[in-house]
Amino acid sequence: MAALAADGGGGVLNRKSRRAAISIAILLIIWEIYGSFGRLYGPEGATPPPIPPASDVFVTWYHLLFDADYWKSWYLSGLRVLSGFGLAVLLGIPLGLLMAISRPFYGIAFPPFEVFRPIPPLAWVPIAIIFWPTQELSITFVTFLGAFTTIVINVLGGARSIDARYFLAGRSMGATRWDLFRRLIVPGTIPSIAVGAEVGMGITWSVVVAAEMISGGGRSLSGTGGGLGYFVWNSYVGGQFPHIIVGMFSIGIAGYAASAAIRKLGEVLTPWLSTR
Repeated sequence: MAALAADGGGGVLNRKSRRAAISIAILLIIWEIYGSFGRLYGPEGATPPPIPPASDVFVTWYHLLFDADYWKSWYLSGLRVLSGFGLAVLLGIPLGLLMAISRPFYGIAFPPFEVFRPIPPLAWVPIAIIFWPTQELSITFVTFLGAFTTIVINVLGGARSIDARYFLAGRSMGATRWDLFRRLIVPGTIPSIAVGAEVGMGITWSVVVAAEMISGGGRSLSGTGGGLGYFVWNSYVGGQFPHIIVGMFSIGIAGYAASAAIRKLGEVLTPWLSTR
């Protein structure tokens, strides 16, 4: 039975892989035809389509793999994301837990938090540039805001969604407040923390790219490389359309990899959910 189950799972995985490969191949073919249409059939000297052919993009990408500035952009954006996201996790999880377990603290902290929460992180860019002494700190601060509110809300919601009967059962068996916190609230909130962190990571990548475009990517500090957001913007200014798409794909790959790593960590920390 175990072997059959394994074969069945492998068969489903193979079918999904084939479908994914077919869909990607069809998309690439359509993209190549559309990008090449104006070049092949348009009048001589006509403006080509805004989207270059897939072949041009992948040739450009291949050459960029040997460009140090391209990888420096990856490094700078990744460093900013890790800095802002790490700070959001360090501050957001304790804040959410404190608001969940303390009604007085919730009454003090939640109203101002709820006022600032709807403000888009990018709206803070002008203030961040003025307030912080360097562009690098400004970008990190805006990136931090992108994940902070999402993590806090998920932690707070996860802690409040724990069934009250568990608390009553724990108290009836003599559990202290500290016992309830470390044995019930924290484990019960980990799934929500994982979801909030995964969503926050996606927002963080979106924010850091936009912040790099607006602020110039901190060029004065980092030399020629200014992050993937600045890479896309600089390619647009220079009219290098294949570079723009390479930058977009690079951002998507980086965001997917970061979210997948957090998702995997969440599965490791919540093994009881995988048995459902």
